[in-house]
Amino acid sequence: MEMIPFEKACNIVMNSAFTTGTEIISFTDSLNRVLAGAVISDMDMPPFNKSSVDGFAIRKSDIGNDLEIIETIPAGFHPQKSIGTNQCSRIMTGAPVPEGADCVLMVEDTEMLPSGKIKFKYIFTKENIALRAEDVKKGDVVLEPGRIIRPQDIAVMASVGHTLVMVGKKPRIGVISSGSELVEPGEKPGRSQIRNSNSFQQMAQIERAGASGKYYGIARDDEEITFSIVEKAISENDLVLISGGVSMGDFDFVPSVLERARVRILFSRVAIQPGKPTTFGVHNNAIIFGLPGNPVSSFIVFEFLVRPLICKMMGHQWKPLEILLPMKEKFSRKFAERMAFIPVIITEDGMVLPAEFHGSAHISALSHSDGIVTLPYGIKTIEKGEIVSVRQI
Repeated sequence: MEMIPFEKACNIVMNSAFTTGTEIISFTDSLNRVLAGAVISDMDMPPFNKSSVDGFAIRKSDIGNDLEIIETIPAGFHPQKSIGTNQCSRIMTGAPVPEGADCVLMVEDTEMLPSGKIKFKYIFTKENIALRAEDVKKGDVVLEPGRIIRPQDIAVMASVGHTLVMVGKKPRIGVISSGSELVEPGEKPGRSQIRNSNSFQQMAQIERAGASGKYYGIARDDEEITFSIVEKAISENDLVLISGGVSMGDFDFVPSVLERARVRILFSRVAIQPGKPTTFGVHNNAIIFGLPGNPVSSFIVFEFLVRPLICKMMGHQWKPLEILLPMKEKFSRKFAERMAFIPVIITEDGMVLPAEFHGSAHISALSHSDGIVTLPYGIKTIEKGEIVSVRQI
């Protein structure tokens, strides 16, 4: 197959998405899930006019007068008395404002008189009252569907009594690493062997994306073994990630195994650096990615192609945070036939510095990076001071 532009690959991937359905869970378990139904307030917020400070509830027209204290109103206590002329009630933050009062004097702005009355020290004050329903009215939609639920959203649900929440189901994602050179992280590599880092990186990325991952182990360089593992993963998951074995070597079995497993390959090379040998296909039961074996390539392809797909499957349109900052020094590359993803560091003075990067196997470069800058096709240089968009990782 021909090498295709990143934008075309992205369109193919996103157009292949299917939704995983919805489920109802406790709001306490909904962090990082995708909200699938609107959250509607069952009450006004605030539910009454409440004091926003500790002080004295008064009539504003009496602001310069000596004021008699007729009651103390703590939070959670309903006022028993109305405020009349030259009267006030001592009130605590969050307590309901009594009838007749239209402002609250801050306690530190008052003085206690020998008579036991209080007097305001100044001639002007803010009302210091949070009005009923000024934040939310009963029946208002307080959270729209399609958002990833954050801690502050859980607080909103709690405040409106929305204790059962509809969310998108987590896609089930199978993770496979391919290659006889791999050993598991707990093993000591022999000669010509390396530890398998891709699968555990992907499992962490899957968790961060809000999905559910299952690790199927290492598929050795044997077509039958690889086929057996891949077929099982396809039957049990919505999405399957296979890293390694997608290039053009004699032992790169993944493309032929996928065809044998009745996967329709939609592309096998993307014009990006790193990440060119990326394979993507669809099966009746699942979507399949063949990711490059080098860990930086695998990471990049996941973040830029797989993660948006996962989010769409759960009902969310992924829009990663990007920051516009100036380059601290000039960056150049020799070739510009592919879109480049450049690991960068954000410096203390708010500028962007390319990270030390030795190629797609240099995974520690990403650990010391703050984000990725994308360099389009045909562009070889970013000048010092040029504004770039940094996608945080």
